[in-house]
Amino acid sequence: MAKIKYTKNELKRQKDNLKRFTRYLPTLELKKQQLLVEIRTIQGAVEKLEAEAKELEQEVSNWADVFAEDIDLHSIFSMKEIITDTGNIAGIDIPLFKDVIFIDYEYDFFTTPIWVDKAIEVTKSQIRRVAELDILHRQQEIIREELRITVQRIKLFEEVKIPESKENIRVIRIFLGDQMTAAVVRGKIAKAKLESKKKEEAQK
Repeated sequence: MAKIKYTKNELKRQKDNLKRFTRYLPTLELKKQQLLVEIRTIQGAVEKLEAEAKELEQEVSNWADVFAEDIDLHSIFSMKEIITDTGNIAGIDIPLFKDVIFIDYEYDFFTTPIWVDKAIEVTKSQIRRVAELDILHRQQEIIREELRITVQRIKLFEEVKIPESKENIRVIRIFLGDQMTAAVVRGKIAKAKLESKKKEEAQK
C-alpha cells in the first residue's frame, strides 16, 4: 500500500479515487461482456467456414478422382492480394476480411478439360475461406488479449484499488477524528487552566 498523508486534502483525494474506481468498474464489466459475446460470435463464424470448407472438399473428392489429367492451376490464375478493412469492437481495432483479388491468365479453352473451370471456382472459393479464417483467427487473438487485460483491470479495481481507497479513507478519518478529539481536549484543558488562573488572581 502506498504511503498516504493524514490530511483533509488526502481524504478528499482518496474519496475522489474511490468514486472514479467505482464509476469505471461497471464500464470494464460491460466491456468484458462485449468481448465475450464477440469471441463467441467469431468462433461461430470460424466453425461455419470450416464446415463449408470440409463440405466443399468432400464434394470435390467425389468427382476429382474421375479426371486423370494433371493440370497446374498456378498457370491459370494466381492470388494477387487479400483485401482487408479495419473494424472496431469495444474500443479496439480489429482487421476485417473483404475479399481476395486474383490474377487470371489466358488458357486454351479447347485443349483444357472442361472440369478445370469448376476446379478454378472451387480453388478460389477455398482460398477465400482460408484467408477469411486467418483474419478471424487474428480477430480472436486481438480480442482475447484485450479480454485478458480487461479482466486484469477488473481484478485490480475490485481486489486492490477500491479496497485500498476504502481503507485509506477509514484510516485518515480515524486519524483526523483523533486529532479533532485531541484538539478539543487540549482546548478544554487550556480553558480550565485559564479559568483557574483567573480565580487565583481574583483571590489575591
